[in-house]
Amino acid sequence: MSTVELNQPVPDFTLPATGEQDISLSDFRGKKNVVIYFYPKDSTPGCTTEGGDFRDHHNAFEKADTVIFGVSRDGIKSHENFKAKQSFPFELLSDKEETVCKLFDVIKLKKMYGKESLGVERSTFLIDKEGVLRQEWRKVKVKGHVEEVLEAAQGL
Repeated sequence: MSTVELNQPVPDFTLPATGEQDISLSDFRGKKNVVIYFYPKDSTPGCTTEGGDFRDHHNAFEKADTVIFGVSRDGIKSHENFKAKQSFPFELLSDKEETVCKLFDVIKLKKMYGKESLGVERSTFLIDKEGVLRQEWRKVKVKGHVEEVLEAAQGL
């Protein structure tokens, strides 16, 4: 499978999600814009802050006819705990097999404490109602990011 490109349709995918369900991108085609944000790990400081920012702006995203999904390689049990603890009003999707992470090309070589490993690069994607990728943010810095994404969603 190739990777996503701006102004091109995003291939459909299905992932297990919180709330004991599977979510497919095609479920929203023709209905809502979709924000997919990829984050490294549940319950870590940056990921908690980012998720909290999406939570705090959730009503504004709803008014912009936009649904939000967080994606990481963590399992559903971890996602359920993270979502409940942080009161996220959106679903978290589990991509243990990294298929969607690879589709969006967010698995990158990272260095921490002198060791290299492959991990999820914090990234966000805005997909319109027709399933076309309209905007992407890579190497995201959390502060102010959600406001940028919201502004873009409001412009669709």
